[in-house]
Amino acid sequence: MLSFNELKPGVSFIIDGEPYVVVEYNFIRKQQGRPIAQLILRNLITGKTKEHRAHQSDTYTEAEIGTSQAIFVYAKAQTGEYWFKDAANPSVRFALKKDVLGNAVQYLIPNLEVTVVTFEDKPTAVRLPIKMDLTVTEAPPRIKGNTASGGNKTVTTETGLKVTVPLFVEAGDVIRVNTDTGTYTERV
Repeated sequence: MLSFNELKPGVSFIIDGEPYVVVEYNFIRKQQGRPIAQLILRNLITGKTKEHRAHQSDTYTEAEIGTSQAIFVYAKAQTGEYWFKDAANPSVRFALKKDVLGNAVQYLIPNLEVTVVTFEDKPTAVRLPIKMDLTVTEAPPRIKGNTASGGNKTVTTETGLKVTVPLFVEAGDVIRVNTDTGTYTERV
């Protein structure tokens, strides 16, 4: 059982029979009232977020979350499904919807190995590598100007992700992107 002060970001627990993960945690202490934990939760099955207030007397059941390795195969644009195969057993395939994956769809390229989060043996989410190499497909031309400390421009990668990069990055370059923040780290 989890108490209200153990509900930190990344902790998974069950409310009304559904698994949730804590996205944000704010501790609020009122002058005359009891302390409250103001939470933003993401449902591991549907991907939807909601607000929740945890009180001092509340207890929660921890969700049994498992992980396994999988490889991204392809995306079906018409249905919004993203298909993966198990890394250990390639004949086992499964699909996840776009709304469940969230921002991860902007980084999925074929043959990318990811960590799949499961609840009751059902895949519910995907964890990406911290940094990924993506090819730049569209980049505005470099314009020489009055930039004393360099400059930035926005480019489009092979997955459709838009990233702000330095002026020297051109179309066809491979850049390394931080998947947590979506920012450029270096040219490969």
